[in-house]
Amino acid sequence: MSRIEQRLTALGEQGRKGLIPYITAGDPNTGETLRIMHSLVASGADLIELGVPFSDPMADGPVIQRACERALANGCTSRDVLEVVRRFRETDTETPVVLMGYLNPVEAMGYEAFAESAAQAGVDGVLMVDLPPEEAGEVVPWFRAQGLDLIFLISPTTSDERIRRMGEHSSGYVYYVSLKGVTGSASIDAGAVEERVAHIRELTELPVGVGFGIRDAETAGAIGRVSDAIIVGSVIVDCIGRHPEGGDSLHQALKSLVKPLRDSLDTP
Repeated sequence: MSRIEQRLTALGEQGRKGLIPYITAGDPNTGETLRIMHSLVASGADLIELGVPFSDPMADGPVIQRACERALANGCTSRDVLEVVRRFRETDTETPVVLMGYLNPVEAMGYEAFAESAAQAGVDGVLMVDLPPEEAGEVVPWFRAQGLDLIFLISPTTSDERIRRMGEHSSGYVYYVSLKGVTGSASIDAGAVEERVAHIRELTELPVGVGFGIRDAETAGAIGRVSDAIIVGSVIVDCIGRHPEGGDSLHQALKSLVKPLRDSLDTP
C-alpha cells in the first residue's frame, strides 16, 4: 500500500476529507519551497502536489503560469525539484508528495530515470497533465516498478470509456477537474460536482479528489462534502506570488489561508 493510499484510507476511516494544496517548486526559490511544504503540513495539509515548473503549462491559468516563469527564471530544474523532496523527507516521512507537471521534462530525463530518481527522492505519485490514458500503457510499468502512483485528470466531458481506462492505469486517486477551463478560472458548482463525482465512483474504486475553482473555506467545505479530497492551487500560488521575498510574512499568510480550508473540511 502506497503512502498516498495509506493516507487517504486513514482519512476515510476517520470520516475526514483530504486537503491537497498545490505549489510550484522553485517559487519564490527552492529553499523557500521546502519551508512552504512544511508550513502547509503544519496548517493541515494531508498531501502535497508539487508542481514541476514548465515553460508552457497549458492547463494552468495566469497565476500558475507566472509561478512557473518565476521558478524557471530562478533556474529551477526537474532535478532541483527532486532535491527539494529529498530534503523534505529528511524530517517528514509521512506526508505524501505528488509531482504535477507535463511530459516534456519527464521525457527529457527519460521515463525510467525519472521514475527511479523520483522514488529515491521520496516522491509518492506523479500526475502528468498531457499524458492521455491511451498512451500510458508503455509508461505505467516504469512507475509501478518504483512504487509510484500514476494519477490522471478527469474532466467534466471525459467519457465513461476513458474513465474506465484511466482506472486500469491509475492508483492513489483520480483528480476530477471540476470545471471547463484552466486553473483559477470560473466559479464552482457544488451540485454539478456532486453529480459527476457520484458517476465517477460508479466507474472506479479509487478515491476522487476535486480541484480547479476552490478558492475559500466555503467552497472547500461544499466540495469536501461530496469528494474524498480537495485540491487547492491558484489561491495558494497567488499568495506566494504576493510575497516574493518569502520569509515569516509569507508563512503567516499561508497559515491564515490554509487553516480555514482545513477547518471547513473538518466541520460536520
